[in-house]
Amino acid sequence: MSTETMNPSTDDFASMFEDSAAASTLQEGRVVPATVVAITGDNLILDVGLKVEGRVALKEFMLEEEQPKPGDIVEVFLERIENLMGEAVLSRDKARREESWIKLEDSYNKEEPVKGAISGRVKGGFTVDLGGVNAFLPGSQVDIRPVRDVGPLMGEVQPFAILKLDRARGNIVVSRRAILEESRAEQRAEIVEAMNEGDVRDGVVKNITDYGAFVDLGGIDGLLHVTDMSWKRINHPSQVVNVGDTVKVQIIKVNEETQRISLGMKQLEADPWEGIESKYLIGTRLPGVVTNITDYGAFVELEDGVEGLIHVSEMSWTKKNVHPGKIVSTSQEVLVEVLDVDSEKRRISLGLKQTQDNPWSAFLGDHPPGTEVEGEVRGITEFGLFIGLGPELDGMVHINDISWDVPGEQAIANFNKGDQVRAKVLDVDTEKERISLGIKQLSGDPMSDLDVRRGDTVTCTVSEVTSGGIEVQFGDPAMTAFVRRSDLSRDRSEQRPERFSVGDKIDAKVTQMDKASRRVSVSIKALEISEEQEAVKQYGSADSGASLGDILGAALASGDDKETSNKVTETPDEIDEDNN
Repeated sequence: MSTETMNPSTDDFASMFEDSAAASTLQEGRVVPATVVAITGDNLILDVGLKVEGRVALKEFMLEEEQPKPGDIVEVFLERIENLMGEAVLSRDKARREESWIKLEDSYNKEEPVKGAISGRVKGGFTVDLGGVNAFLPGSQVDIRPVRDVGPLMGEVQPFAILKLDRARGNIVVSRRAILEESRAEQRAEIVEAMNEGDVRDGVVKNITDYGAFVDLGGIDGLLHVTDMSWKRINHPSQVVNVGDTVKVQIIKVNEETQRISLGMKQLEADPWEGIESKYLIGTRLPGVVTNITDYGAFVELEDGVEGLIHVSEMSWTKKNVHPGKIVSTSQEVLVEVLDVDSEKRRISLGLKQTQDNPWSAFLGDHPPGTEVEGEVRGITEFGLFIGLGPELDGMVHINDISWDVPGEQAIANFNKGDQVRAKVLDVDTEKERISLGIKQLSGDPMSDLDVRRGDTVTCTVSEVTSGGIEVQFGDPAMTAFVRRSDLSRDRSEQRPERFSVGDKIDAKVTQMDKASRRVSVSIKALEISEEQEAVKQYGSADSGASLGDILGAALASGDDKETSNKVTETPDEIDEDNN
């Protein structure tokens, strides 16, 4: 070893220090500058300093705008300073990728778009080449609306927004949709600012829903609601427009905050409801077409854009509790009458039954009160009978109009559903739609035809014997009366109902006659007292010493041809009080 080597000079120390400082800058895993030394075959010989050289394939420089030549300085990624061959391991692709990551991080932090091209398809989306770095483009982020064919977009360099960036995992998620929406928002803002309510524009129908259609006005969509398509009733927008149609619309409302635009087509036509009250006068009859049927009635189109409602109560005179669909059908032409017009609420009330004869008025014309009719018992209720008077009309016999002498509860029990009965028309109320009938009115009122007054003596026939008295009938037509036990005899020992039998003939005195309550009271006791007083008056007195038997015997032995019953006078008040 030489002395110079053993004792280095100051300059040697300086050179060694510089080499050491330069070596410290060469760190593996970083991008470093390199000088092109030579080009041999398919490789570039690069010098990264400290007399360290490495090789890089020429194909890694194919994306460069200018191919490198000896003496040029290029940036490469230093993977290892020295391999087994004593050469540095270099990569231009990794250097380019590293440069791209640095730029992408900067763009992500600044929220700036980056350039890239869709390079392939993967599960759930696509891959995008961002200048050496692959990113993931979800299928939902390709466009604002679903795209069926992405072919035209493949390989095309276009801007993307970075949604997520994780360099440690090498994960980047980008969106093309965000760029389009931002651009669209700017365009929408400009278009909306230039629009005014009332403007008329041409547009193209892009989409149809149940509630309307979306119309493209040239960069911005507006909603054409189904109620603004036509003055007439529209069940679905497809009845008026189809996708792709060019339509003329009016801008109804513009919301600058939400950038929503409401459109209308019917506003371009005259409002058919203007002057509607003078066109459709109340009482006017005119034809129409049923357009819609609901539970509460049917809508009838009178002209384009003008509909009226026939309420279910105005559909039929007789069918009260049926669905409107059983009376009319959709598209049926009907004759209706105008009942009311409200131009402010845009409502017209129509009547269908008013164009038909009122069956109650027609019945009244053919069957005035007093007319006898015949029909079938259609219903029996606790308050009377319903008698069919044709296919649509019923008349009611009230429980009090069934029989003169039998209580209503008993009288109604004598009838069954389906029985054919005759009755008399008592009253026809066309407004309340009621027909009152009477069965008992077919025969005269026994009380009216009965020629009997209070105080008269009548001959009765026993019809029933009870513990409280006897039931008797008298007169023509027969009247029924009840003789109480206390009125069976003047003698208390004879006040026994069992001494009478059904069919026995007896004489009794009429003590009460009330035609309003249809009650007649008779008394055997009152008759006996009356006869006694008459006999005393004519043949003796209690002071004469003659017995009552002698007086009655003399009266009976007289040659008077008149029956005792025809000699009866008015019962004294005290007798009436006793009977009562």
